[in-house]
Amino acid sequence: MGGFNAKIGVLDSGIGGLSVLREIQRLLPEHPTVFVADQQHLPYGPRSTPEIQQFSEGITRFLIEQGAAVVVVACNTASAASLFYLREVFPTLPIVGMEPALKPALAESRSGVVGVLSTQATAEGVLYRRLLERYAEGKQVITQVAPELVRIAEAQSQHTPESRAIIRGYVEPIVAAGADAIVLACTHFPFVADAIQDVVGAGVRLIDPSVAVARQTARVWPVDVEPGRDTPAYYTTGDTSLFQTRLKALTGIGATAAGLTWSADERVLGLRG
Repeated sequence: MGGFNAKIGVLDSGIGGLSVLREIQRLLPEHPTVFVADQQHLPYGPRSTPEIQQFSEGITRFLIEQGAAVVVVACNTASAASLFYLREVFPTLPIVGMEPALKPALAESRSGVVGVLSTQATAEGVLYRRLLERYAEGKQVITQVAPELVRIAEAQSQHTPESRAIIRGYVEPIVAAGADAIVLACTHFPFVADAIQDVVGAGVRLIDPSVAVARQTARVWPVDVEPGRDTPAYYTTGDTSLFQTRLKALTGIGATAAGLTWSADERVLGLRG
């Protein structure tokens, strides 16, 4: 896998994974990247595990076709539902996933109270349950499912009064309980971190795992594979013009995105005709 013109493949349900892609491109500027946003099926959070596994497998196969030597599941929900599944389906492909940064948050907390903002699928996933069992004994972890933050991030509407009220509803109870750190357990959430920080105040640290994921991507890159020479490529199953606008606004990258379409059974991705 990977071979000639090898790339780092990155997948997400929407624009959230751009927060991870941004760190990968900073750390590994000589490695070409290919990013797929499955905005047609956004949000993944309320979907069933088999659905998310199906979409993640289809996108992974597309990324391999594009030359991916490593695939990064830059979506907490997709990681929770499909990371182990993907590693079984593609046993020779290095696959990096997201997990809530609970360990560093608890290690740095002075109060022993930590909040976690997540989607439903992440909160109910095996990965998160294992983290709680391993690191949260004797600590207080407040898990807040915050699906509306995904919509707010996609629309970049975090500074409207309506969105601010939603954000306050999610985070103020966490702060009132004494939390001094909040884990952003969805890749969309760093793109509304400024608004969250305004609400919680400077005394509460927001924990974003994107840098750690980029470092792990560097570690698992196959030692016998040379990176390709292509420029970064961007694909979406949604509106390409809107995606390009968000890409520019969030990362400063002015690039053309190509449209993808799912097959009738929603298992295979191909270029939009």
